[in-house]
Amino acid sequence: MVSMYNQLQFQSSQEIIEQHTTLVKRIAHHLLARLPSNVVLEDLIQAGMVGLLEAAKKYDASKGASFETYAGIRIRGSIIDEVRRGDWTPRSVHRNGRRVSEAIQTIESRTGRDAQDGEVAAELDISVSEYHALLKDSAESRLFSFDKLTGPQDEGPGETIASNSPNPSDEFEEKDFMKAIAREIQGLPEREKLVLSLYYDEELNLKEIGKVLGVSESRVSQIHSQAALRLRGRLKEWR
Repeated sequence: MVSMYNQLQFQSSQEIIEQHTTLVKRIAHHLLARLPSNVVLEDLIQAGMVGLLEAAKKYDASKGASFETYAGIRIRGSIIDEVRRGDWTPRSVHRNGRRVSEAIQTIESRTGRDAQDGEVAAELDISVSEYHALLKDSAESRLFSFDKLTGPQDEGPGETIASNSPNPSDEFEEKDFMKAIAREIQGLPEREKLVLSLYYDEELNLKEIGKVLGVSESRVSQIHSQAALRLRGRLKEWR
């Protein structure tokens, strides 16, 4: 009886995987457009398949989410985790990113308003062009920073959907964190807020956003990076 049940369960999972392989490929292609040229599509698809397998094993329909929604979260999360593990970003870029975030926070604490490019550059004792170069260097490493801010730090993405025994205090803290993120996003400069909305809500890539805003893809990347670094500074108390 047990072996028959396991066989049926295996067949069901196999069918689910076959039916949703296209979803894995679609998500992998979408994320590839946000990554450096040295990232290989096949690696993303392979990581996405791992996420799909996990989704097939852990999906619980009683939690209310459709399988497609849950699987999409797990696939995306698995790919992002794989990219982070491969971390192509030099330590100097991470270090400079922290410097920028701290400079923005210092200026905004002092002035009570959004820090401007020239002010951040002056705080760092560099030229505006050098500041923009720092943003460009950190841009690729920051493409997933918003996901990292909003996703669980220890669990896989979407794990809270499937959890059978959630920790009430963790859920309460997560809700407060999400409210803080939403509040801080609303307080971003309009252009940064628009870029985040187009990137995460509308799922446009940087090139597409550039066409909407009438600026270069490189400039969109800088704006995205600056928005992420500004959020990191404003959400420092949560880290």
